[in-house]
Amino acid sequence: MKIAFVSAARSIHTVKWVNFLVKRGNEVRLYSLPDHENTLGNIDPRVKIVYLKREGFAGYFLNAGQLRREILSFSPDIVNSHYASGYGTLTMLSRVHPLLLSVWGSDVYDFPMKSPAHKNLVRMNLEKADAVASTSRVMADRVRRVLGYQKPIFITPFGVDTSLFSPEEGEKESRDGAVRFGTVKALEDKYGMDYLIRAFAMVKKRLPETANVTLEIYGKGSRAEALQSLIDSLGLSDCAHLRGAVPNTQVPEVIREMDVFCLPSTLDSESFGVSAVEAMACGVPVVCSDVDGFRETVEDGVTGFIVARCNEKALAEKMYDLAINPQLCEILGKAGRERVLKLYDFSKNVEDMEDFYRRTIEMVHGRKEKL
Repeated sequence: MKIAFVSAARSIHTVKWVNFLVKRGNEVRLYSLPDHENTLGNIDPRVKIVYLKREGFAGYFLNAGQLRREILSFSPDIVNSHYASGYGTLTMLSRVHPLLLSVWGSDVYDFPMKSPAHKNLVRMNLEKADAVASTSRVMADRVRRVLGYQKPIFITPFGVDTSLFSPEEGEKESRDGAVRFGTVKALEDKYGMDYLIRAFAMVKKRLPETANVTLEIYGKGSRAEALQSLIDSLGLSDCAHLRGAVPNTQVPEVIREMDVFCLPSTLDSESFGVSAVEAMACGVPVVCSDVDGFRETVEDGVTGFIVARCNEKALAEKMYDLAINPQLCEILGKAGRERVLKLYDFSKNVEDMEDFYRRTIEMVHGRKEKL
């Protein structure tokens, strides 16, 4: 197929989609705002990138004419726009079809809640698209419930490359009884790192003083200084560490070093839970909060544990259970890997996306024939 992909070129999610699509023999052209430029050079050279002229918020409106001309010149079989607010507005104004609009998370959880005008804009973008795709069922339900979208929604999980995100070969390396908790997340309020640090402090108090237990937090964000102050105030500076951002290529290696992966997010805009999927793919059990995305991806008591959000005591309880039971960690980790292979292998997810492209094309052509 010839696929016009409209999304931020710098997004790692965009990179994964276009790279896998072109690898499968599709001709892919990526259209992006210039301030969303991919500077890492991690997009397959077979993907032609077209940067539109206008940048910033205004670019979603002022680039519509250029995008329409570019896409008509390319003459794709399908246009796939990602993000129902910004790029969804751009493709809606461009009047390009067949159009599959993919919703991501904050575009349907946060953006529509800013005002009635924001909600109406997303509603219009959804209605003007020929079909809508969602990375999770819970987010699809929200699109129907909050935004009133009544037509079918394709479910397109954003899984992982299971050849990269995989368990350690052979038996997990012994660390003489050491237990390493960890996470890879932005240091922002909605990801609940405060709760994780306080929960870790509770776990450490319950364990013997000689226990070798650590917390490794990878990520950057506006809360870094405050979180470091919290670590210091709790007397954890020797065992809890803010490691800073880690390149995406190193994330699998970082996760494999952990015994328990913790995700204490506080808001439902965590709409799919790809971080949980990455950990499970590496055979690492997950302890996470009960936000929408994790409730769909993590099987409670089977691949990890789901606890009440904003509740460090509940989080600490499950962290402690895993700290004292390495056999349980191993059982949950293996089950997590099996769940990912069954549901969230990205190569299979891309095959499903291609099928949804074809179905969208058929729907549009069917409507034209009726006319």
